[in-house]
Amino acid sequence: MERLNKAMLGHALQAQPQNYQALPERVIQFGEGNFLRAFVDWMFDSMNKQGIFNGRVVVIQPLAGGLVNKLNEQDGLYNLILRGMRDGEAVAAEQLVTSISRGINPYTEWAEYLRCAEDPAIEFVVSNTTEAGIAYNPEDRPDAKPPASFPGKLAVYLYHRYQHFAGDPSKGMVIIPCELIDRNGDNLRSIVLRLADEWGWPAAFRTWLEQHNYFLNSLVDRVVPGYPKDEVAAIAQRLGYEDQLLDTGELFHLWVIEGPQAIKARLPFTQAGLNVIWTDDMSPYRTRKVRILNGAHTACVPVAFLFGLDTVGEMVDHNLLGQYTREVMFEEIIPSINLDVAMLTDFANAVMERFQNPYIKHYLLSILLNSTSKFKTRVVPSLLGYIERNACIPEKLSFSFAALLALYKGEIHEDRLTGKREQGEFTLQDDQAALQKLQKAWSVYDGTSASIQNLTQSLLSDASLWGENLNSRSGLSEKVAGHLAAILQKGMHKALVEVLAK
Repeated sequence: MERLNKAMLGHALQAQPQNYQALPERVIQFGEGNFLRAFVDWMFDSMNKQGIFNGRVVVIQPLAGGLVNKLNEQDGLYNLILRGMRDGEAVAAEQLVTSISRGINPYTEWAEYLRCAEDPAIEFVVSNTTEAGIAYNPEDRPDAKPPASFPGKLAVYLYHRYQHFAGDPSKGMVIIPCELIDRNGDNLRSIVLRLADEWGWPAAFRTWLEQHNYFLNSLVDRVVPGYPKDEVAAIAQRLGYEDQLLDTGELFHLWVIEGPQAIKARLPFTQAGLNVIWTDDMSPYRTRKVRILNGAHTACVPVAFLFGLDTVGEMVDHNLLGQYTREVMFEEIIPSINLDVAMLTDFANAVMERFQNPYIKHYLLSILLNSTSKFKTRVVPSLLGYIERNACIPEKLSFSFAALLALYKGEIHEDRLTGKREQGEFTLQDDQAALQKLQKAWSVYDGTSASIQNLTQSLLSDASLWGENLNSRSGLSEKVAGHLAAILQKGMHKALVEVLAK
């Protein structure tokens, strides 16, 4: 079967709304993975098809190994299938994405990479190099071809642009990272400035960088399962060709960008009908996502997994776990947040519909990766917020806390735990220091109620695990210990039935 490329498609490409190949390159993108192709590149493609952006994306491979060769073999073309629930109905949409012009591997094409900095039409930078990608690397050097880190590569790119255009203020860039870290634009900017100082670049470059380049904080939200390996043969048969970059994602998408309205006009996402929010303060949107979407996952998954379920879909469709998830979200997480209740409720309703997406198998065991740090940032703030706003301990969030502790009852070797549930053994990964603390606490457990209370008090006192000594919250340790005793002595099913009846 033929491979997707522009020569093979021929007449099908001519049927596109415009000659996409004639559009100038306007965006440089660090990252060629499934997420950016199903999110950012899809957005640029959607705007191009409406004739309101008219620009293409140059993709930079951030690591020595990657997909750029495959991307170029397909002339930047790929199909994206978006599927999910809308108003209770399963919906699917398919799009041939034509917004990528080419890919560059800077490890083998360094000169070509720098030539992009000389193009006045390229004015935007987007990135998704994983959360670890926005990090300072002391080993980076300005004469490396390329520097190892993404900030290092970007710094050299911007300095080359500054030199080529002799510091022209109009040639500054708009930089929008998509990495899932708080204040991602601010963090990236600070690292680039640090490198500029350490590398001895002139003060005038720093001034140009600070005054004429925009590093915007952003928050992205779309589940992207990626390449649908179980469906590839059937899809290829239907399309009539092979697409090795075939991508899938959910229908829902949200991009919150903290930036000036003048830049909004240059990036007409909202005009294209895309769910992009420009704001002066993205913190409410981040709080909403972390506490409701991520927090509900992190709070409910230990309960569902120990109950014997394996996917998020099974969790929300189950009569007991579905009720538990809804009550955690609507009765305890939302009341813990000091934001507009209607906004939070609308978002939570959308989250429940996303959890029910029949096209996405989101495995609970994968969500349980690094659960202690996730619980600290996603659930503990809701637990404490509920206590502070309601002067009582939330029943179900404290039950989730107990389920998390029960999950870590097992044998620990370095950064992995081998535990048991009724369905058999499982292995999960977490921070090694956190696992050692959990193992030490469980080592004194002898099956008695007193040992459960001691174990709980010991763990809740550790501020490094939860952000503060939680024993300072009156009655919390006793409540968690009571739930933990019920889980251990009665089993998750009976314990959950009891907590739902309260």
